[in-house]
Amino acid sequence: MTHASLLRRITDFSSRADPYPLYEELRRTPVLHEEEGGPYVISSYYDILGLLHDPRISSDATNLIAPGADELSDPEATGLPPSFIRLDPPEHDRLRRIANGSFGPPHRPRRIDSMRGELRRIVTELIDGIGDARRIDLVDQFAYPFPVTVICRLLGVPREDEPRFRAWVDPIVAALDPESRDNPEAPVQRAAQEARVQLGMYLAGLVEQRTREPREDMLSDLVVSHGPDGSMSMMEVLSTAVLLLIAGHETTVNLITNGMLTLLRHPVHLERLREDPGVAANIVEELLRYEPPVQLVPQRTCITDIELRGVTIPKGSRIWLVLAAGNRDPERFKDPDRFDPDREDLQHLGFGSGIHSCFGAPLARVETQIALVELARRLDNPRLVEDPPPYRENAVLRGPRHLNLDIDGVRP
Repeated sequence: MTHASLLRRITDFSSRADPYPLYEELRRTPVLHEEEGGPYVISSYYDILGLLHDPRISSDATNLIAPGADELSDPEATGLPPSFIRLDPPEHDRLRRIANGSFGPPHRPRRIDSMRGELRRIVTELIDGIGDARRIDLVDQFAYPFPVTVICRLLGVPREDEPRFRAWVDPIVAALDPESRDNPEAPVQRAAQEARVQLGMYLAGLVEQRTREPREDMLSDLVVSHGPDGSMSMMEVLSTAVLLLIAGHETTVNLITNGMLTLLRHPVHLERLREDPGVAANIVEELLRYEPPVQLVPQRTCITDIELRGVTIPKGSRIWLVLAAGNRDPERFKDPDRFDPDREDLQHLGFGSGIHSCFGAPLARVETQIALVELARRLDNPRLVEDPPPYRENAVLRGPRHLNLDIDGVRP
């Protein structure tokens, strides 16, 4: 087997349901370079962790020899300038500090924790909405609408506008699939572009409104922030809002769905969670290692030659960091292919690391813990209709497109 064929197999849709045997093969060549001009693929835990903290690695696509598209924050994908996840210091640090001031400590230290009651209410409403159904699609009926509703409440989108917001998000997320991205004339891309325009206009209206009348929401905080780092421009506010909406939403959908799928495959732990909600935090951390919603980071560039494991990665080369392969590296984790929520020293790569570690991680953790606890408690005898379920096309943001379950009912 050639290295080139291995990389093609990893990104091929036929491998989406179970890429982990291929990641095991990949780790045998810790720095994989399949062809001239192609990416350097890094798959071992310690190498990935080191590069995530290495200032010689850039997130700015303009440093690439041959810039490529980015599913999460490509300017063409959003119609806005790059968000801070696609920038390097010092501009990255300035924008992230401003955004973090409205998301957590020190200015809003209790924002996420204070949302727990609201999160439980949203989860309860969604599960109650299942009614007397005996077959459900967990993605469409729960894992997708939950984080969209949460981000609307967090940003300050009026509740009566949430259906419009979801209608714009659907085509934008659908257009992230690689199959359609290369064809801007495809119907899904045209629908996404129209949704981006409408979403941008709507958010711009909200920004103007919050400028005149700030409220207790994150959008108001972004608009009125005037700390030591200055303030965001309107375009920077919009770019940050879209980042929170699209990147954070899609990863949380996958984390919840992958989580329930894993628990149904490991019924002992599902029952354990039902009996003891206190294990939810451990379960979610192990899920982030075992089935991370972001499988790889394909948009890093070295800004100088880098020597790694005897291989010279030339300046300007693209680097792929395969987080999911590092998360199952036997050099770092004992028995890595076993799902074990009692694992000690669980320093996974599920949210990345370094200055670009996942901005929304605190919220995603709380959302997923509450979601899985309530699903385990209230769904009566859930069973997978098909295993593996149908997956999304996207190789970066990996998760089931549908997760159909048979249930005996919904407990009160």
